[in-house]
Amino acid sequence: MTESSTRESAVPAFRPHGGRGPFNAAFFHAMGPYLESALRPHKQRVYAGLTDDVVEIGPGVGANLPYLAEGSTLVAIEPNPYMHDRLRAAAARRRVHLDLRPAGAEQTGLPDGSVGTVISSLVLCSVHDPEAVLAEIRRILRPGGTFRFVEHVVAQDGTPTRAAQRALRRPWSWTFEGCSCERDLEGAVRAAGFGSVEVEHYRLHTPFLPFNPQIAGVARV
Repeated sequence: MTESSTRESAVPAFRPHGGRGPFNAAFFHAMGPYLESALRPHKQRVYAGLTDDVVEIGPGVGANLPYLAEGSTLVAIEPNPYMHDRLRAAAARRRVHLDLRPAGAEQTGLPDGSVGTVISSLVLCSVHDPEAVLAEIRRILRPGGTFRFVEHVVAQDGTPTRAAQRALRRPWSWTFEGCSCERDLEGAVRAAGFGSVEVEHYRLHTPFLPFNPQIAGVARV
């Protein structure tokens, strides 16, 4: 067995849940406008000038489609089948060509150095192995390519938000299909070997306290 096949077999396959899957698809569809209103200034900055072919890790129900130009192509790496119908409908409304791939983000199946832009929002919190996902993103990006991200992160120690993250970690993770509100994703991106990383820290003011510390940024190969 080769090293790559050993690594691939170590990544557990995404297992859709008959209860949480439909719930999350409906939740993010219903909450999309509210979340988008809070995140829009940060997305507008990091998603400005997207190329006509974009790979998105975990697009869900299509919250980021408005940032793609009409007629562009989105390669959607989305393993959760309960998101697919809403994602297809949203892409059709936005007149974006959708290449939907029900793969895990650790193994996209795309060729080395084949893409110019990868985006993610609120998804590195829930992947099984964020370091493996970031390595995969680097692998598929061509020289000069960019990874553009908007993510929620662990709060500073000693803060009420950090205490809430600790207290709610298990029910939060169960409800949102493995989502962790305690990941140092800035550290993970900076350690992933990109040529440069720019990160903005900010805080949302929503009822979802563990979700409010956030980062947005651009990593370049």
